[in-house]
Amino acid sequence: MAAEVPKTNTSEGQKPPLKFLIYGGTGWIGGMLGKLCEKQGIPFSYGKGRLENRSEILDDIQAVSPTHVFNAAGVTGRPNVDWCEFHKLETIRSNVVGALTLADVCKQHNLLMINYTSGCIFYYDDSHPLGSGIGFTEEEISNYSGSFFSLTKAMVDVLMREYDNVCNLRLRMPISSDLDNPRNFIFKIRAYKRVVNIPNSMSILDELIPISIEMAKKNLTGIWNFTNPGVVSHNEILEMYKIYVDPNFKWVNFTVEEQAKVIVASRCNNQLDASKLKKEFPEILHIKDSLIKYVFEPNKKT
Repeated sequence: MAAEVPKTNTSEGQKPPLKFLIYGGTGWIGGMLGKLCEKQGIPFSYGKGRLENRSEILDDIQAVSPTHVFNAAGVTGRPNVDWCEFHKLETIRSNVVGALTLADVCKQHNLLMINYTSGCIFYYDDSHPLGSGIGFTEEEISNYSGSFFSLTKAMVDVLMREYDNVCNLRLRMPISSDLDNPRNFIFKIRAYKRVVNIPNSMSILDELIPISIEMAKKNLTGIWNFTNPGVVSHNEILEMYKIYVDPNFKWVNFTVEEQAKVIVASRCNNQLDASKLKKEFPEILHIKDSLIKYVFEPNKKT
């Protein structure tokens, strides 16, 4: 049975004070959210329940009485998405059942949910050719299922459209100023013996996660391509790394065909159209400018 959520008494037209319930507190994005809430003086609590357990989510909502719920939980696989190929039930339980259960509970209790998901559900095609500058929009449905991780995210991307209380944020190849975080895309490609060199949409978390809090304040909903405008290639990032951090750094490229021989699941490459996000937040930087300002300048070695 659904638990009744206590309602905050406010004057007519007055918004209740913000209070966030965050899932994924032990993760990368969840941790960033908590620090930002502390900095902004926003009361928050980390959810204790497992997302696939409806009663535990209800307990959290009863205990916290949030104004907004953030879902930064989910399975991406460690050390990479190949893990999901061998742990399919765990991946479904978290990425599909958990995310949808949380959205459904939030809907029943009239709560807006910010859902951090993946934009790795598309692949360059004839309508969106590599190098054309034509990105996939929020209205478009996934054309890629090369990995089980992406398959689960694509399923939820479609189903979340039915929930008018969800703000679904499609992240891609996330990067932050913490270059020692193993989840950081730069940490990953820096450690690889060889890398492909393909332009992609990417997300600079130091710039975008604060924007997601602003989206919650505005009560924005719907699908959003949550990447910085433009694309950047692997080589361009590593060139910046060499200039700002390690002048002795070297790397070797290989082709997508050669890469396929050393990985289990294929990797998607795409450009997402970030014009909707740019229109709402005109200050958001192009991916290359954001990389310099938020990632490489703070890590610059003299």
